Amino acid sequence: MMIPQGRPMKRRDFLQSASAATLAALAAGSPSALARSSARRETPNFRRGPSTADRVIVLWMAGGMAHTETFDPKAYTPYETGLDPNRVLSTFPSIPTAVDGIRFSEGLEQIAAIMDRGTVCNTYTAGDLGFILHSRHQFHWHTGYAPPQTVAAPHIGAWIAKTLGPLNPDMPAFIDIGQKFSVGEAEELKAFHTAGFLGAEHGPFMIPDPADAVSAIRPPGGMSTKRFQRRNELFKRLADASPIGQHGSEYQRESLMRSMDSAHRLLTSPAATAFDLSLEPRATYDAYNTGKFGLGCLLARRLCESGARFIEVTTEYEPFKRFDTHEDGHSRMGELKELIDAPIARLILDLEERDLLDRTLVVLASEFSRDMVTEGKPGKKVRDQVNVPKEMTEPKHYGMHRHFTDAGSLLLFGGGIGRGVKFGTTADERPCKTLDRPVRIEDLHATIYHALGIPPDHGYVTESRPFYVTKDGKGTPILDLFPA
Repeated sequence: MMIPQGRPMKRRDFLQSASAATLAALAAGSPSALARSSARRETPNFRRGPSTADRVIVLWMAGGMAHTETFDPKAYTPYETGLDPNRVLSTFPSIPTAVDGIRFSEGLEQIAAIMDRGTVCNTYTAGDLGFILHSRHQFHWHTGYAPPQTVAAPHIGAWIAKTLGPLNPDMPAFIDIGQKFSVGEAEELKAFHTAGFLGAEHGPFMIPDPADAVSAIRPPGGMSTKRFQRRNELFKRLADASPIGQHGSEYQRESLMRSMDSAHRLLTSPAATAFDLSLEPRATYDAYNTGKFGLGCLLARRLCESGARFIEVTTEYEPFKRFDTHEDGHSRMGELKELIDAPIARLILDLEERDLLDRTLVVLASEFSRDMVTEGKPGKKVRDQVNVPKEMTEPKHYGMHRHFTDAGSLLLFGGGIGRGVKFGTTADERPCKTLDRPVRIEDLHATIYHALGIPPDHGYVTESRPFYVTKDGKGTPILDLFPA
């Protein structure tokens, strides 16, 4: 599908292009491995040697987490009626962390206490995608490719599952926790929660509610084993009648069947107990239980212990909720910090206690940041989507409302990443933009792949087109994030 030049992509365009790419993927045969070029083999930006990580956990702050309100605080301005929005950079005071020279925003005390175990990067620069749709930037972050694409681009978790395979053959290699698809922009979210042309067997095993994760791998109550087996055969017949079964290539149909067989095998495997949070000591359960995200972190730790390769835990994207703070930004950010602070810190400490942190790369990220005044970035401002008043007349105006793409915060722990490090600098005055060491999505992905021992130009040929783990195979790992 072609978008007329000069016209910004709209929601309908996104859906049409994603649908067209998905239909093309159905007919695609088995992707063939792409040989790395000799020039790329000689490049210094992929350091050979043993990998530093075996698995990845992504903690996804869905909706646009404001960097100046979390991990890159600026001057604090308390609320008062009649306040000029231009004066407001941060609505929380800053607090010290375990590392001299690194400060976070008030409300993140527990994560601050463990920063001697990780790196904070405040210079993630989101792609210039024109008019800002959350789902488009989330697609870009998770696949490394900006929509529209003529090829169904795989999620980063699917690439990792396909390339490295499972750590435990009974455990799904790629597990997504916390996102349901009965919300606004549901179809756009589905567009990147997929393995694309790699095949269904490498796609995400979805756990919408971690508190009820066990139901995803257990037959319904009262159902006999024989009856459940019959139901599984019925599911296979239904799969034959699905779009993949009817229109998919032989490779795509076989991949779907392998996916179903793997899910069925999990039911009788000892690995299934990892999904049962009731087996956790009550004190541990309560320590994580700040809500669905907190329990997702607990589930991620259990799945990591049982051999999952890639796990994503999301605060869940839903328009105008959670980190999508178009109003009431200050009060909602306070609630969000209570949601994420304790379970993230506990996850890192638990992984460390179990000798898993060194080989587990944990990445906290969001699609972009927020600012009171600027929509987009300086010099590339896009149409405003929020009417911020000239003066604040009520508390709902106090907070980060607009989408800001010129800087954003990342946290990285484990997996060979440096400890107690601050990477990159942003301006202390508006616009609080990236000043040095910008991090683009292709380079962040290349860094994640690098930790796993996957070169940035690893890829396959599909539909007669080379397709790589990073855009055009040109991502550059940020080797400065790894201690020499």
